[in-house]
Amino acid sequence: MAKHFVIIGGGPAGNTAATYAARFGAKVTMIERDLIGGAAHLRDCVPSKAMIATGSALGTINDAQRMGLTNVSATLDFDALRRRIGSIGERLERSTTTLLESQGVKLLSGTGRMVGPHEVVAETEAGLIELEADVVLLATGSRPRIPEWAHVDGERILTTRDAYPPRTLPEHLVVIGSGVTGVEFVHMFKSFGSEVTLIVSRQQVLPLKDPEVAAALEADFLARGVMLLKGAKASNGVATADGVTIECTDGRIVTGSHALLAIGSIPNTDNLGLGDVGVELINGYVKIDHNCQSSVPHVYAAGDISGKLPLSSVASLQGRKIAEHAMGLHSGPHRHIDYEKAASAIFTEPEIADVGLAEVDAFAVGRKIRVTKVPFSANAKALIEDDARGFVKIISDPATGVVLGGAIVGRHAAELISVIALAVSAGLRVADLHESLFVHPSMAEALTDAAE
Repeated sequence: MAKHFVIIGGGPAGNTAATYAARFGAKVTMIERDLIGGAAHLRDCVPSKAMIATGSALGTINDAQRMGLTNVSATLDFDALRRRIGSIGERLERSTTTLLESQGVKLLSGTGRMVGPHEVVAETEAGLIELEADVVLLATGSRPRIPEWAHVDGERILTTRDAYPPRTLPEHLVVIGSGVTGVEFVHMFKSFGSEVTLIVSRQQVLPLKDPEVAAALEADFLARGVMLLKGAKASNGVATADGVTIECTDGRIVTGSHALLAIGSIPNTDNLGLGDVGVELINGYVKIDHNCQSSVPHVYAAGDISGKLPLSSVASLQGRKIAEHAMGLHSGPHRHIDYEKAASAIFTEPEIADVGLAEVDAFAVGRKIRVTKVPFSANAKALIEDDARGFVKIISDPATGVVLGGAIVGRHAAELISVIALAVSAGLRVADLHESLFVHPSMAEALTDAAE
């Protein structure tokens, strides 16, 4: 008899696990209360990148005179952008739903919770549906964190979910939080023509990233007129009919037309009945092992609630690995997920991407490394595209030459990092990159130059 695989949450982790488990012969039921494809994915990740793409196109057109073009200009149609974002989300949700249904996955619209070790209840519009499960996957994602002082109204004081896109284009946006999400919002709204102030609680933006990378982004922000308030921690926010006032703990006050909270997220593990069935939580996240199993072996967790890297790529890989493990495909030695080798990108301008060991982390533990770096100002394709900002940095083991990590700042960094990510995952040497024949002219040539 086929195993009954019940999945609560239809984001990247849930739908990937569903498709693989169905292929392996499982009977799969998925419970999703909102969007098939994931609210975080379709209402955060995809819309933000669509907005950034529009802003980049706007900037390219309006700077076209530098490429030898004249009488070229463009203005933003915010309503058209809103329709485009909606259309992209609808298409992705429809394609994901079609794929799941074609594989026999049963989709239930509603909320799910565990009521016993192998019992799940789905609360739908038609009433309660009781399900017996051999395997349960928890993939319920996360929601924006809102501090007590922030009186979010969805009009003037916004969370990320209110701003993809907001109802009106902010005249002056105050962004609170300088992590990945915060700096992407700074970039996109500055590219739309808004004035932007970024409240930075520490002494650099992107506090968890390479200081050299953060400095490059800060320099670009300042050159574009972004106001940076470093060492400032927001403590109160007041909205009026005309704008917002944000107070900081050190007495500084910032005013603007809108304020945006980008200060992290909270895992959606409440109301799932996990405590009653013995699933252990750590600070609200499900504690998992290398197979993504919780403290209850047949209950797995993936995506944001697993406490690992909150990336769609990580969630999808977790989903596949869970399906393989639960269906018995990992009876022998197999490759576990190495979260330290996950590539990530920040879609600012210039783009930022990194993977593997960071230079600052190596120095912190006294590890010997070799760092090689080349600027894009020496790259022919960067000059042709009239954007030579940034650099490629490769980190390797000085004894063996094995690539340990890397960082890229510049155009197409999110694509170029894949080469270094492959080298890190496969244990390639810098010589392997240096001896590769890449296209000329291309931005990728900077990788071989950095490996030289």
